[in-house]
Amino acid sequence: MQALLTRFFEAFAHKDAEGMIACYHSDSAFSDPVFLLLNHEETCAMWRMLMSRAQDFSLTFEVIGEDRVDWVARYTFAQTGRPVVNRVRSQFGFQDGLILAQRDGFDLWAWTRQALGPKGALLGWTRLLQGVVRKQARKGLDAFMKKV
Repeated sequence: MQALLTRFFEAFAHKDAEGMIACYHSDSAFSDPVFLLLNHEETCAMWRMLMSRAQDFSLTFEVIGEDRVDWVARYTFAQTGRPVVNRVRSQFGFQDGLILAQRDGFDLWAWTRQALGPKGALLGWTRLLQGVVRKQARKGLDAFMKKV
């Protein structure tokens, strides 16, 4: 599975959403601290949306074993113009040689401090602001999916 993960993250590093999507099983699911649980269709749309909007994007990664990847994404958060360095650990499950499940973990408070500035630093640890971030992300994904 290391070759599959390498292919996925190389596509990610090149902002190639279709290359990433080709690595997923048709029954796949994705979750992270912002997008709590996405089905296959939503996951595909999320990557298309994120890759189409990525500004000043770079990614480094290290495949750890058969089912884990540690990666760092650097980009400008479009809504605020603030730079973000997001350190993520991804855990994977597989079926039929493809990604069936992906669970990404990162410090959401650290992300809000960078992406949202003072507001994120003061309130990013609270359920309230984290809920707002999740709601806005979901709203953006739903709007993107309606356009496609």
